[in-house]
Amino acid sequence: MLGGLALALAVIVAVPFGVLAAVYRNSLIDRAALVFSAMGQSMPSFWIALLMISTFGLSLRWLPISGSDSLANFIMPSIALAFAVQPAILRLTRAGMIEVLATDYIRTARAKGLSPAKVIFKHALRNALVPVVTVAAVQLGMLIGGSVVVESIFAIQGIGYLAWESIIRTDFPVVQAILVVVSISYVLLTLLADLLNAALDPRTRTD
Repeated sequence: MLGGLALALAVIVAVPFGVLAAVYRNSLIDRAALVFSAMGQSMPSFWIALLMISTFGLSLRWLPISGSDSLANFIMPSIALAFAVQPAILRLTRAGMIEVLATDYIRTARAKGLSPAKVIFKHALRNALVPVVTVAAVQLGMLIGGSVVVESIFAIQGIGYLAWESIIRTDFPVVQAILVVVSISYVLLTLLADLLNAALDPRTRTD
């Protein structure tokens, strides 16, 4: 659940930001997007988690800092993980949009008098999202099994925290079961990404 929420949050933030950065290339928006992406790459998720606990949990007391009793418990962990995931999605979206917006069919669509919103979201973004979908599937697979540090900080009983406890206790059957679940998740997510890419770009389909 935590990995899915974090990825959804990263996509909701990074994709629109990447589109704006590509449309307004070399502008203040573009520079802000690159700075935001660089911050996500340079600041580890556990540091973001500790900052949010100190600010929103202890000082302002807006959000709970531990447990998994309600949806509010997952807000700060999801943001901490999403902040580390968003750079790849944002940069891929920006690069893909810049490449697609320079193609001939986009110039033709603009010459026909289509609205800028229709050109960007119906024609350009659809093709630019193909590599983003693939990366997002891989990122979700990593989040499923690699969120042990954030889960430990917020005392969330997730699969990463379970794997860590099982390793410490040398409970190898549980570790093997977790590896099987994560491996199957990777396979299914890759299959889902291929299906989505085929829907977005019919040229990727094989008969």
